[in-house]
Amino acid sequence: MTGKTAFETRYGFRRNEVLLANWRENPFNRWSFQNLGELVPTARVAAASGVVEVPVRDMGGLLGEKVSVGGAPETVAEFLVRSSTDALTVMKGGKFIGDWFAPHMDFGARHIIFSISKSLTAIVAGILEGEGVFDPEAPVTAYIPEAAGSAYGDASVRHVLDMSVSLDFEEAYLDPESAFARYRRATLWNPGGGTESLREFILTLQRLAEPHGQTFRYRSPNSDLLGLLLERASGQRFADLMREKLWLPLGALSEASIGVDMEGTARTAGGISVTPRDLARVGEMMRQGGTANGRRIVPEAWVRDTTSTGGSADAWQRGAMLPLFPKGRYRNKWYQTGLPSGAYCGIGIHGQWLYVDPKTEVVIAKMSSQPEPVDDPLDVEIVAFFEALSRMV
Repeated sequence: MTGKTAFETRYGFRRNEVLLANWRENPFNRWSFQNLGELVPTARVAAASGVVEVPVRDMGGLLGEKVSVGGAPETVAEFLVRSSTDALTVMKGGKFIGDWFAPHMDFGARHIIFSISKSLTAIVAGILEGEGVFDPEAPVTAYIPEAAGSAYGDASVRHVLDMSVSLDFEEAYLDPESAFARYRRATLWNPGGGTESLREFILTLQRLAEPHGQTFRYRSPNSDLLGLLLERASGQRFADLMREKLWLPLGALSEASIGVDMEGTARTAGGISVTPRDLARVGEMMRQGGTANGRRIVPEAWVRDTTSTGGSADAWQRGAMLPLFPKGRYRNKWYQTGLPSGAYCGIGIHGQWLYVDPKTEVVIAKMSSQPEPVDDPLDVEIVAFFEALSRMV
């Protein structure tokens, strides 16, 4: 009689059960979200060599503290399990004060951050803007002339950065017959890909009648287009740009990776995988106004515009995410919460969060394998949890 393999004992299923058709589904996502490169092509983003991550920091008594975010009080540990958390890393005042991992994730493992990839990509855009290489007010066609016949033909880079392109496209995550499913095939994330590149797909998208700039519309192809814009402006592949401009200057200690399509185009809207510690370092760099290790990475004015002063409140009010942040705004692929703390964040489907509370000097990186891509009631609870946790630590 053959017993369970170590893999099956740990994850609850066999490796050969994880397929391109089901890798984002529960329970398989508990493993696949840490191993994207075994399912789709990826490009490496190297970190500095020879530097070792300091050991895991036990969150200690904090896990037993009570929070009330969904009705009845529960412990921090209970909420982490209930919200399908794979890893949680907390910084305060620039220091790591706690790490928590689910049994199926190890300290130092990489995890896909989905749409927080957009936030990292926008930082690279801010760096290039500061260097005078990239103009956010330029028309998209200044960098990609062949976009003229698409929805982006009369859009500006600013519209792309702020998700205010009047794009006729829906984020229908669970509809296999939708344009979104075709998009996923173009990224090689779904079976049947390899006949249409990501670039080719994006340039077929058409616009709505409403002018650009009026309504916040969360549409992921905008952010893959941003990666293409950065490659055209710089003449470099995005993975190389990210390594040179962000990852090495940041002092990231672990290699990152990013999914690529049949042409090698980076999935900058959602394909980046990093460790929880390195994701938290990105948040701390933003909290420090664009510096890390005493080094300026992105202009301070860009960080201030992104996290507090920029973005259209009117466009946000007309958008679909108003219930999450009733007083929020969206700027350069980052969410301004509108909360009294001045907190801002990056968010990815299935429960990925990078939350920065400047008032308490707390940065929280949460990586998860939530069963559903979007869970609006849980998102509200998670924000309340971050607010509570930021006051506790």
